Amino acid sequence: MPEHAATPATTPAPELPDIPFNRTAVVGREMDYVQQAIRSGHPASGGAFNARAAAVLAEAVGAPEVLLTTSCTSALELSAMLLDLKPGDTVVVPSFTFTSTALAFARQGARLVFCDIEPTTLGLDPRHLATLLDDSVRAVVIVHYAGVACDVEGIRAVLADRPDIALVEDNAHGLFGTWRDEPLGSIGRFAAQSFHETKNFVCGEGGAIVLNDEADVDRARVLYDKGTNRRAFLLGQVDKYSWKDTGSSFGLADVLAAYLLAQLEQRDAIQAKRRAVHERYHAALAPYADDLGITLPTVPADRESAWHMFYVLLRDREQRNEVLTSMRRQGVQPTFHYVPLHSSDAGRMFAARETECPVSEDVSGRLLRLPFYNELAAADTDRVVSTFVESVGAAARV
Repeated sequence: MPEHAATPATTPAPELPDIPFNRTAVVGREMDYVQQAIRSGHPASGGAFNARAAAVLAEAVGAPEVLLTTSCTSALELSAMLLDLKPGDTVVVPSFTFTSTALAFARQGARLVFCDIEPTTLGLDPRHLATLLDDSVRAVVIVHYAGVACDVEGIRAVLADRPDIALVEDNAHGLFGTWRDEPLGSIGRFAAQSFHETKNFVCGEGGAIVLNDEADVDRARVLYDKGTNRRAFLLGQVDKYSWKDTGSSFGLADVLAAYLLAQLEQRDAIQAKRRAVHERYHAALAPYADDLGITLPTVPADRESAWHMFYVLLRDREQRNEVLTSMRRQGVQPTFHYVPLHSSDAGRMFAARETECPVSEDVSGRLLRLPFYNELAAADTDRVVSTFVESVGAAARV
């Protein structure tokens, strides 16, 4: 090499792109349908795409009626309105859930009774529920965490001699999951669905209320349509419509329903992809579980998961937080989940009485959610796993 030639520099390794916690994907005819909705001249709620998407959902769960809403929160609020809650009424909700599960009922004047979760599926604990029931309880709200059915048999047994108590499903995680072949969303008197961008099926922001009792349908339509009988008018059941009851503007814009319909049409493909991601994570992490002292999610044999997320439980809160920080530093973006509602300022404000929820507190401190979305490639799954294992190992040595 000539004396004046420069020594070749070492080429730095290319920096890997971040792996986000969530990433939405166009999977079918979303853009086509949205354009159709706009060109129809009726992009607001109540259009053709609303009807088509609602019909898909109603058929999937076997419900007499499904109404698309602006969010899962608004679907829960409509459920609470249909219960006609009175002063002194209470509603039992899990402490380990999103705020909407509770606030929808608090907004209607109910006091809240927070119930603990059981450690297998992280759903409402029937044994704790049995200790909380009294004559003030009007409803029990269940959550199918991560898309795995809670202990439906145990909860039904506790409520068997209380037909006056309504069972409500917050099914934000569970669409197309099952419990003993019963579709999640068909188990309660009402069920609320979510189509937020973090869910399996998305339209940006959206939801639905599933009405499983025919007796609720007519009044639900009135409350849904700003307290009017407009739906009956459109169906030709009355010759004019007017204000009949309380209510609000719950309807989902047809532009968003169009996007949602395209997603629902690809439900088999979407669910297959999510199941594959879940199974890759489980297969890759299972050999490390004992050595690392981690707990992987459980899907009981009598349930079909909706494959909403993949989580792990670590040793304690300190280790969980160290692993979160380490993984994020390496460009992988996991996250934690709910802070128990019974310990929050609003939870204490709206609680009928204090309850103890030790499993919720324990799980909240140890749970870590790994990146999870339809198009998460196998190579990226491997990178998440290796980063997680390395981070847990480093945290264990501290």
